[in-house]
Amino acid sequence: MAYSWFILLLSAAGAAFLLLLIQGTSLGDVVHERIPDRPRRRLFVASVSFFLTFAGVRAVVYAVLHNIPPFHFIEHDGSHIHHLVFGIIILLLVGYGWLADIGTGEDDSSILLSRIMSILYGVGAALTLDEFALWLNLKDVYWAPQGRTSIDAIVLFGALLAASAWGAPLLQAGSKKN
Repeated sequence: MAYSWFILLLSAAGAAFLLLLIQGTSLGDVVHERIPDRPRRRLFVASVSFFLTFAGVRAVVYAVLHNIPPFHFIEHDGSHIHHLVFGIIILLLVGYGWLADIGTGEDDSSILLSRIMSILYGVGAALTLDEFALWLNLKDVYWAPQGRTSIDAIVLFGALLAASAWGAPLLQAGSKKN
């Protein structure tokens, strides 16, 4: 179970770091200035957490496969539980939360809650798409040539998130429009 706890700890630490950067530094001011609307800021936060989670998960799986302690695969009754299971659960919870208008800005929900939901969305999407090749092949091809499909899915979805968030609003001139 060290693998799952480490993934959870890694995701929580990354989320906390991202929230700290956005809430307590001048980077947060830049994000608010360059990305004025809440939906684009959610896309930005989801995009960053998506790429950070992908990199972290790949590093952890590499450590597991190379017997670097304390990492090992999660098993239950002899069956390997892939990290896409956790990603799907997170995506279901975030989807339900957004259906209930939690963290969407449609009600009085806080900006912090909006950012947490966005971070969780990025984490869940990365955990799920990192094993996209497993969906297609119905067998573990993570490091095999067929596993390249997962990388393609990550790049395509990551590009969609990044283009939606970082596109024109972030690259505009530094002044706010009144």
